[in-house]
Amino acid sequence: MKSTATKSSSPRTEDFYRYEFKYLLDLRSRGEIESEVANFMDYDGHVHEELDHAYYVRSLYFENEATTHFHEKIDGVRIRRKYRLRTYGTNFNSNLPIYIEEKKRNLDRVQKSRLRINSEHLKIFYNPFQFEELLKIYSGVELIERFVFDGLRRVIQPKLLVDYIRRPYVSSYDMNFRVTFDSALLTTATDRLFPSALENWAQGLAGYTILEVKFNRRIPAWFHRILQAHNLRRFSISKFVRGMEVTGLATNLS
Repeated sequence: MKSTATKSSSPRTEDFYRYEFKYLLDLRSRGEIESEVANFMDYDGHVHEELDHAYYVRSLYFENEATTHFHEKIDGVRIRRKYRLRTYGTNFNSNLPIYIEEKKRNLDRVQKSRLRINSEHLKIFYNPFQFEELLKIYSGVELIERFVFDGLRRVIQPKLLVDYIRRPYVSSYDMNFRVTFDSALLTTATDRLFPSALENWAQGLAGYTILEVKFNRRIPAWFHRILQAHNLRRFSISKFVRGMEVTGLATNLS
């Protein structure tokens, strides 16, 4: 992970460069594979014991009326980017960190940039007609400049909320290798990060877990053996795309 600051007086952005591989697991496979992974890795330090050594992930994705980001993923566009607001809880409180994130993909290579924002500014991120105000609030921050430029050019706005529970594993021997198990995927069409409790939530992948493998250069030999033993094949799956489909915001006609 590489952290940068555009100016000494500017908020700090965090930049991640890595590969991300995904696998879809049923309940039996998830239990077997996670048991083996736990022999080599430890829980991430951010887990909560009350959630059985996991944590919530909540993302509010930006999209436009033409569903451009959805179709870029479906069509396999080589270089693409999308934006989301991300937090790690389902109920608002003033101490809960909230980030604006840009995720850029070039085939398997992923670059993610994120900036922690003030929750008082959420209402500006919700309203495309106010995006330009962010240039003054977060002056000199390139991530914000890209978000505003793309936001105005593509006419994006918050459209889709995605929740899931993540159990993350890290390695003491390779800090650049990370494995996560994402389950209980729920999604709803909304333009708020913390909508009312009356929202119509839909299940995204009932009974399945998304195994994500994140690394910089290589996958350890022991994990290769797990992949081979369980005959796992990489699966092109996007929580964003799945959410757009199950909420009826977009349809895959390919």
